[in-house]
Amino acid sequence: MAAIESTAELVSEEPAPEEEPKFAPGETIHDVATVNGMYQNWFLDYASYVILERAVPAIEDGLKPVQRRILHAMKEMDDGRFNKVANVIGQTMQYHPHGDASIGDAMVNLGQKDLLIETQGNWGDIRTGDGAAAPRYIEARLSKFALDVVFNPDITEWQMSYDGRKREPTTLPVKFPLLLAQGVEGIAVGLSTKIMPHNFRELCKASIDVLRGRDIQLFPDFPTGGLCDVTNYNGGLRGSKIRLRATIEKVDKTLLAIRDIPYGTTTTALMESIVKASEANKIKIKKVVDNTAAEVEIQVHLPAGVSPDLTMDALYAFTDCEISISPNTCVIIEEKPRFVGVEDMLKLSTQKTVRLLERELEIRQDELQEKWHSASLEKIFIENRIYRKIEECETWEDILQTIDAGLRKFVRVEGEKPKANDQRIVLRRAITEDDLTRLTEIRIKRISKFDGFKAEEYIQRLETELAEVADHLANLTRYAINYFEGLLKKYGAGRERKTQLRTFDVVTAQKVAIANQKLYVNRQDGFVGYGLKKDEKAEFVVDCSDLDDIISIRRDGTFMVSKIAEKTFVGKDILHVGVYNKNDDRLVYNMIYQDGASGISFAKRFLVTGITRDKTYDLTKGTKGTKTLYLTANPNSESEVVNIQLSDKAAARVKQFDFDFAELAIKGKGSMGNIVTKQPIKKIVQKSLGDSTLGGRETFFDSVVGRLNHAGHGRYLGAFDTDDTLLRVFKDGSYDLQSPDLALHFDMANMVLLRKLEPDTVLTAVYQEGESKTYFVKRFKIETSTLDKRFVFISETKGSKLIAVTANPEPEVEIKLQRDKKADKETEKLLLHEFIDVKGWKAQGNKLGYFKVHAIQLLTDEGPEPERKAAKKKAGPATIPRATAPVTAESLPDQTGPVDISDADVAQAQAVLKTPKSQLKLF
Repeated sequence: MAAIESTAELVSEEPAPEEEPKFAPGETIHDVATVNGMYQNWFLDYASYVILERAVPAIEDGLKPVQRRILHAMKEMDDGRFNKVANVIGQTMQYHPHGDASIGDAMVNLGQKDLLIETQGNWGDIRTGDGAAAPRYIEARLSKFALDVVFNPDITEWQMSYDGRKREPTTLPVKFPLLLAQGVEGIAVGLSTKIMPHNFRELCKASIDVLRGRDIQLFPDFPTGGLCDVTNYNGGLRGSKIRLRATIEKVDKTLLAIRDIPYGTTTTALMESIVKASEANKIKIKKVVDNTAAEVEIQVHLPAGVSPDLTMDALYAFTDCEISISPNTCVIIEEKPRFVGVEDMLKLSTQKTVRLLERELEIRQDELQEKWHSASLEKIFIENRIYRKIEECETWEDILQTIDAGLRKFVRVEGEKPKANDQRIVLRRAITEDDLTRLTEIRIKRISKFDGFKAEEYIQRLETELAEVADHLANLTRYAINYFEGLLKKYGAGRERKTQLRTFDVVTAQKVAIANQKLYVNRQDGFVGYGLKKDEKAEFVVDCSDLDDIISIRRDGTFMVSKIAEKTFVGKDILHVGVYNKNDDRLVYNMIYQDGASGISFAKRFLVTGITRDKTYDLTKGTKGTKTLYLTANPNSESEVVNIQLSDKAAARVKQFDFDFAELAIKGKGSMGNIVTKQPIKKIVQKSLGDSTLGGRETFFDSVVGRLNHAGHGRYLGAFDTDDTLLRVFKDGSYDLQSPDLALHFDMANMVLLRKLEPDTVLTAVYQEGESKTYFVKRFKIETSTLDKRFVFISETKGSKLIAVTANPEPEVEIKLQRDKKADKETEKLLLHEFIDVKGWKAQGNKLGYFKVHAIQLLTDEGPEPERKAAKKKAGPATIPRATAPVTAESLPDQTGPVDISDADVAQAQAVLKTPKSQLKLF
């Protein structure tokens, strides 16, 4: 078969030579059928049959054979009433070579798509996964859309059914991109197809754009709604991918509501995935309740103290709340499977629709011409009493010749040379014997009641319609555009897009995994893991998840990052253990170590980035006997001041001094550090915790995904220190304060203002009081400090609504007003900062005039953008707790030895030691 031409090349053309069958002595010899060659011939025939006749739809009508046969059977049964599905299945079995189960499943699938079939009874629910009732209980009939768009026996190509008893359509003349509207999924032999459903209205509009020569772009629309990221859709070609998410609403601090589900899953499967993730300790939930009825609603109840925003991300990361689908648009074109994009598929469908419309117009034109021809001959035959001239004719031939001769006096055929002053009617074709016979069949009663005026009106109507059809044929593109516009107007109501197109942020499992394990460390023996709880020497470090990486720093200045496990050996004499995040550029380690060769002590501040898991790194020069005297991990790059006490045997006069880490630059893990002292150190004690030396963290808001980020995506909000907060204002006239947490989800539909809260921030709001419908203006500063709590700043009477709000210091509005009932409407501009002073956030505000206000428009933006500056060396006080306590030299043995100094540190070493360069030994 044509579909497997390329596959056949893989099979040898000549079969292997047959071997003589061997039989044991005395064994009875029967006929033997060899299987040689069967795979080569029969398998390819089977593969072609499955691809062409079962699994993959045809481009002409977008239907699989079983779907086409169901629709054809329903058309034959159609009388406007519902039919039992069992009867439709029986009717379809006359054409379909397979059993009733496959027909029933295909029919239910068609009915659930709510386009071609009107259903009655329980047809199941694709959202919940409930199946349809038995075929004897449910009913169906063709929809008006199907009757208008799918069928036309005059332009349908027919073939014999599998048993030769019936005719069935080869393809149906579908005048609509049905395949893209319904979507399809099928698996054949070595081939599959998965075409996403698209929006009805968008397909009609896209077809119109194709006819007008415009570029088009199509994206899926699913009946289950939800959110869809089509960044990698690529027209549905092989290798493309879409991500689908459920819509999750944060009801309150302890309740999340799932409002719709991703296409391809069900509420039951979704709940099971949530429960499974909870049992695996990937998310923390109290219970899951399915309240799905007319609309999907799955309630996820959270325990107290669990972040709803983090749980929302965890649901996307660990459950079926987010799934991926890989489309594969494969269709049958010219008896072969082809891979084409959805845009190209729509263009092919639109071109096919134009050809079908043209064929229908041509058929209609022929019908009208025949009616006009017959009506014209009949009018001439009766009005000129030609029927009387056949009374004396004796033979049938004489009758026909007499009628033909009588007609010739009044008509001539188009193309026939006219005579002088020829007033005869011009016929569009020649008069045939059938025309003459039809005239002889006119009854006397009809002749006697013939009305020439009505006959002329009828002919005029036919000529008007013929002219209209001719105009449509001459302007076929315009006619096709009108056709699609008619479909859009007639059937587009209620078919608006259900799936929201969004760009998703990437939810990293490590970031949203709950702390389902407890990390322990046995410092003496060198083990870390979550299985050391019963180890007497082990101590608890921190709560973590089973997806985290762990960093372990030893007293000799080496460290290693490893995957958390039940028990892992990382080396003895562990000083620091913590959770490692490779993207954390704020966690700074402050360290003082004594070089083993020279005995000189160095201080350094460093970040740990760019590591390979399970590889040992050295934070010092690696000389034998090196030991760490002091080590802290600072989550927000805090500096600190330490008091250093020298050994009693030290030669220095001053045996105690302070050292400020803020004077050191933050470098990489391989840096050597700055010299603190050449004298032996007895003790190091933290004196005070300093500020963050990296300053506030620059934060941006990406409105596309509705999330904060530090990567520079979206609008710049400012540099946030530890105590800084975000101000959010909502459409309902309320505001709240939030910490700038990257896990927060921002509802763009309800939020009207988002900015960093500064001490001088003043909000200006215009609102309408619900009872009196009066407009008020108020200006106020944020006086509250409670986080994550809504404060309503407009009137709380029913019907009150926020009109405009801004943080601009000089806000201006344009008011359309009417001073009295007889006056005309006029427009006036008003500077609100001159209209009212700053008051408390609970104040009512000033009434906006005593005239009637029709509309208010804000002319200024929400306020000046914060200036983006480089990170400061000094920022506000940090309040983030330390990951570890400082490690001092008291428990470490004294070691001495030579020191390694890089050329880059020579100048700094000279300044500290006041030693000539010639006396420093370089390695």
